[in-house]
Amino acid sequence: MPLYETVLIARNDLTQQQVEAVADQVTSIVTEAGGEVRKREYWGLRGLAYRIKKNRKGHYMLLGLDCTPVAEQEVARQLGLNEDVLRHMTLRIEEISEEPSAILARRGEDRERDRGFRGPRPAGRFTSGRRERGDDREEFRARSRDELDPPSDMGQE
Repeated sequence: MPLYETVLIARNDLTQQQVEAVADQVTSIVTEAGGEVRKREYWGLRGLAYRIKKNRKGHYMLLGLDCTPVAEQEVARQLGLNEDVLRHMTLRIEEISEEPSAILARRGEDRERDRGFRGPRPAGRFTSGRRERGDDREEFRARSRDELDPPSDMGQE
C-alpha cells in the first residue's frame, strides 16, 4: 500500500484532547479500510503565517498513514467536512521515518540551547545602553563643597 503524510491544523480554541479525537477519527477511517497509522505527532499550538477563518494560531498534528488511495481520499473528505480543522495537506511519500520530525527535533534543540550555557557575550557595539562610565561624565558627578568655587567677583565693587 502507498504511504502518506497528513498534516492538519485545528482551531486554537480546541483542547489537545479534542485534537487527538480528530486524529482518532482519521485512525478509525484508515483501520476500517485495512490500513494503519504508523506515525502520530502532536506539534502543539503554533502561530499561523496569516489568519485562517479568524484564527491566528492552530494546533498542528502529523499523521503517517499506510493505506489505500480510497481510504486517503475518505480521510481528506472527512477532514474537509470537519469544522474544527482549518487546513489539511496530504503528501504521498516513499517511506515513513520512525525518528522525530524536523519540527520536534528543532524544538528539542531549542530547549537544550535555552537551558545550557550560552557563553560570554561578545564585545560589540550593540549593548543594553547601560555603559560603564567612570568619573569622566563631569555634569553628573557629585562634587564636594570644597570643589565648588564661590564667585569671587560678585558684589565686591
